[in-house]
Amino acid sequence: MSDAQKSNEQIIREFVAAWSNLDADELVSYFTEDGIYFNIPAKPVQGTESLRQFIGGFIASWTKTEWDVISLVAQGDLVMVERLDRTDVGDKHVDLPCFGVFEMQNGLIKEWRDYFDMNTFVSAIS
Repeated sequence: MSDAQKSNEQIIREFVAAWSNLDADELVSYFTEDGIYFNIPAKPVQGTESLRQFIGGFIASWTKTEWDVISLVAQGDLVMVERLDRTDVGDKHVDLPCFGVFEMQNGLIKEWRDYFDMNTFVSAIS
């Protein structure tokens, strides 16, 4: 494994772990200034301030979250992560299987595409 692969892998592992802090500013610091987040099936969000508002908006109701990495593959500036996101929203709990594809640029997330079944999340918190 090259240093670039190890570095990008480690950055994404840290990013995944950072979600448990529920801090939008910290999470946005992992992105390039023009970074883009495709939270499939929602519309993409691009740029530092838009990312901060978007991420801050949906974690505002979360009381706890821990993301478990099931598998991770890194090659160059591409990192792919299969996860189980365990989140408490108020008194409701959801275990949400996700798959994220990260395109990195100089140690930061340039593009993140996250795939999951929205119905799994909505049904659990309804």
